[in-house]
Amino acid sequence: MMKRKLPINIDDLLHHRTVESERIEYKAGWNPESILHTLCAFANDFHNLGGGYVIVGVEEEKGQPQLPPVGLLAEQIDAIQKELLNLGHSAIAPHFHPLTATYEIQGKTLLVLWAPGGETRPYKAKTSLSSKKTDWAYYLRKHTSTIKASGENERELMSLAATVPFDDRYQQTASLNDLSPYLIREFLQDIGSELAADARELDIEALGRRMNLISGPIEMALPKNVGLMFFNEHPEQFFPATQIDVVYFPDGPGGDRFEEKEFRGPLGRIARDAVDYIGRNYLTETVIKHPDRPEAERFWNYPLAAIEEAVVNAVYHRSYEIREPVEVRITPEELVVLSFPGPDRSIRLKDLQEGKAVSRRYRNRRIGEFLKELDLTEGRSTGIPKILRVMKDNNSPAPLFESDNDRSYFLIRLPVHEGFADTAKVTPEVTPEVTPEVGRLLKVMKGDMGRSELMLALNLKDEKHFREHYLQAAIAQGVIAMTLPDKPRSRLQKYQLTSLGRKLLVRKDFK
Repeated sequence: MMKRKLPINIDDLLHHRTVESERIEYKAGWNPESILHTLCAFANDFHNLGGGYVIVGVEEEKGQPQLPPVGLLAEQIDAIQKELLNLGHSAIAPHFHPLTATYEIQGKTLLVLWAPGGETRPYKAKTSLSSKKTDWAYYLRKHTSTIKASGENERELMSLAATVPFDDRYQQTASLNDLSPYLIREFLQDIGSELAADARELDIEALGRRMNLISGPIEMALPKNVGLMFFNEHPEQFFPATQIDVVYFPDGPGGDRFEEKEFRGPLGRIARDAVDYIGRNYLTETVIKHPDRPEAERFWNYPLAAIEEAVVNAVYHRSYEIREPVEVRITPEELVVLSFPGPDRSIRLKDLQEGKAVSRRYRNRRIGEFLKELDLTEGRSTGIPKILRVMKDNNSPAPLFESDNDRSYFLIRLPVHEGFADTAKVTPEVTPEVTPEVGRLLKVMKGDMGRSELMLALNLKDEKHFREHYLQAAIAQGVIAMTLPDKPRSRLQKYQLTSLGRKLLVRKDFK
């Protein structure tokens, strides 16, 4: 029996850490008819959630797995896999075959069936495997149950025929060479997948099919869009404007000055990098001590968790068929995240403002899966409620959510905390006094600059003197920061002004 692994951590799967309970079904033993209907429902993927998993060898009680597992014998698994192959050809139409893998949990062997959302839905399955009749029906998932589609649900399923979300379609202009094995292995390592151990031994086609990143027959295998978005160093070559632009207006949108930084690359990386960049450069915490109580009051101009949710929400829900980047605009009064297009028309803006909106169908079912694996989003319409909650916890004004009647865009406004509002356009009184050397360094900083660029701009040749009296002193005082703080000796290391450094530069008495 071959022991294959899927691109997911089995412990996370059993405890619903990255996959919702409605996408998992537990079976103590092999029940082919019931499992066939569930696989059909996952293949139909009515809500574009990304299909689901059947875990055979685990009992279930009220939707929860009962551990230790029952487990399966090796000969049972071999027989099940052969029967699955036959069922995929004869009992479900169009033909559909789940990916299978075995796992050892608490000394027992489990069989996991992964049924991604199908590319040729709607799918129907035989209603009975024992009856001589050849009745067929369409099946859907409703919460944690598999049901036979009927009435309005069946009509809506028919309308989804051959409509596969953009991120799950294959890209005819690309080849398997456009998928980076290094990025795939890095991802598997990050999420703790057991497939990471086997990844180096698999060729790109075998690995891509195991992760459902590749589609098509053996003679014409092509990468899916989601694979290129996450596992190609330059996805913008296939999907123009796949980027996040962060623009800072220190004097407001009407001012003459602005700073701009573009983030391009794999979606998971640019989402993290953009949020980290904003956090390092534009977020400030204030501490106010009150004479009438011992506790000091702490608050941020913008809470980082709200920004992360807003940015990741834009990456998750934007359309990659529209050639417009995600844009983050920062002014002294607010931080705005803009993406295209807007939410589905079935979602009312009033419900969004109250954190009550629930999407029935997701634009990018596969992008959401990968973002959840990276712990960048929880999915299931939890982003907006979290933004509302963390803004409230920071005592910030309520965020605003905007779109037009055509839902052509979606905009999230995060107002600055009122404690910063009165001083947002003027330089704070409390700024550090710096040495003449650090002052000179700040004046030559233009965007992200490397060590040699800075020495050239300062007309310095003694590297030790520059490092000790300029660079290290400035970092120690918090007025500049490394772009790669986790890799201080990297050859790609550069330096940038912090928000404190920018505030110091605009002080009237700064020389």
